[in-house]
Amino acid sequence: MTIAGIGAVTGYGWGRETFWQGLLSGASAASTQSGYGPGRDQDAWVSLVPDGGDPQVSASRYGRAVHAAAREAITDARDRGWQPGRTVGLLHAIVLGDVANWRDFYLIDNGHRRSRDYLPLLPSTPISVLLQEFGFHGPTMNVSAACSSANVALITAKLWLNAGMADDVLCVATDLSATPDMVEHFVQLGASVADAEPLQACRPFQAGSRGFGIGEASVAFVLTRSADRPYAAVLGGAMTNDAYHVISVDPSHERILDCARRALADAGVRATDVTYFNAHGSGTRQCDVAEHHLVGHVFADRPHIYALKPLVGHCQGASAAVEVAAAALSYDRGIVPAAPIVASAHPRLLDGAAAFEGGITAKLSLGMGGNNSVVLLGAA
Repeated sequence: MTIAGIGAVTGYGWGRETFWQGLLSGASAASTQSGYGPGRDQDAWVSLVPDGGDPQVSASRYGRAVHAAAREAITDARDRGWQPGRTVGLLHAIVLGDVANWRDFYLIDNGHRRSRDYLPLLPSTPISVLLQEFGFHGPTMNVSAACSSANVALITAKLWLNAGMADDVLCVATDLSATPDMVEHFVQLGASVADAEPLQACRPFQAGSRGFGIGEASVAFVLTRSADRPYAAVLGGAMTNDAYHVISVDPSHERILDCARRALADAGVRATDVTYFNAHGSGTRQCDVAEHHLVGHVFADRPHIYALKPLVGHCQGASAAVEVAAAALSYDRGIVPAAPIVASAHPRLLDGAAAFEGGITAKLSLGMGGNNSVVLLGAA
């Protein structure tokens, strides 16, 4: 299965090229937002998707972002030689859905709306609107596995293609949930940091990391076996669950290590074949410890390491899609858009954008509830 088209809406703005140039700048997509800090009377650093998109599609920023990412990916894939097969499926990776719109539904509209204004709240609506526009009739499904959702959607798409359930799959991952109340609770959990610029606070594989800054994104992929100039191949993947705690990672890391080994086996590659480790990179202590263990124990500290959450923020259910998009673009453009190092770091951590050496990329994604996933990418 290959990635034939990419669309992206991120904190850097609307569009794949805006996303790419933002990464290469080495600057965070975050800015200070009024009313997001403690007590709602202070500023906080958040990577919000700016307003934009097609107002004819939806009154909701969420709905417009879903549609914009999908449209861009489909146009991109067609430009790269993709012709839709008879059956095109659609997977949408989500966790909380249209949070801001649900908030307004209850707090502003008191739970009363016209049907046409209520329907966009339902997770089935963005999918239906996309299918109608493009005439796709394949299987459709929402995928939810916490912050591992986008990786899981890619693995599910591969299963669909292997089983013959679809000829092609449009995979979209969306999370625009960075409202003040959501930021507040992640800060209270000790996972997120909102009082400092993300590159200083979020330091995966570096000393002094305090946690992640929250971000938003909608990213889409066209996945197929038939395209003239695909970006990269999805070689395989795996999922496991710690079954340990609703927030904390199992300190043995046994299931994370097993997930990586299963993904390697599914892809038919060896750990020594992996050139790049695209980290989950949340910058929390337990994540850093787990990823150090994985890179050392399974990959013998061989791969180059890079993490993108210091740049784009932690985009929750869409986080893996943002990071897979960057990895796939690396194969096409010969550059790895890593975040700059700001403190004492792991010797294999890349310091800013670097020339891409080729080889296989392992993408780890972890999610609350013990959700672990690894996807292996390679040259198309």
